[in-house]
Amino acid sequence: MDDDQITRDAFAAARGNAAAGERFVAATRRQLHRLLTYLSSPGVAEDLTQETYLRAFAALHRYEGRSPARMWLLAIAKRVAADHLRTARRRPVTAQTADWVTTAELNGAYTSDPGRMVALRQLIGDLDTERRDAFVLTQVAGLSYAEAAEVCDCAVGTIRSRVFRAREELTKAVRSADRLASIS
Repeated sequence: MDDDQITRDAFAAARGNAAAGERFVAATRRQLHRLLTYLSSPGVAEDLTQETYLRAFAALHRYEGRSPARMWLLAIAKRVAADHLRTARRRPVTAQTADWVTTAELNGAYTSDPGRMVALRQLIGDLDTERRDAFVLTQVAGLSYAEAAEVCDCAVGTIRSRVFRAREELTKAVRSADRLASIS
């Protein structure tokens, strides 16, 4: 579904059209969930997706259509993820399980090379917030630079610069990690 139809569905949902609301969610859910998985973690992405839709539907009556509804929704998701991370930093969570590997796998952390995936997620997570957001929006969620600029409320050139710098940092970090691994 294209952005114009998603936006029309958002306006219709704001007027109470339940079918339009369902189409809006169906058209945006996958990209929204993927973005939140990278901005937070696979274990909480579903909850954050639901929180994003709750906030979005509560605010639909204020949506003015200055940007496509999908961009508006992704901007809300970015704030939801930031709120979650701030809260998580204030309240450290202790594991209530002895078998943390099984628990992690049940929560979606399984990959064919879990160590490499964990390391990559950590490297992305260690990026400066603005660079991480630009990188994840364009390289993971698949937004264009212009769309990411709308979500981040900055110029397209700024997004290009942030993605370039994020790539440089990630490449340097991966090379350093590979060198260390080859030494040991």
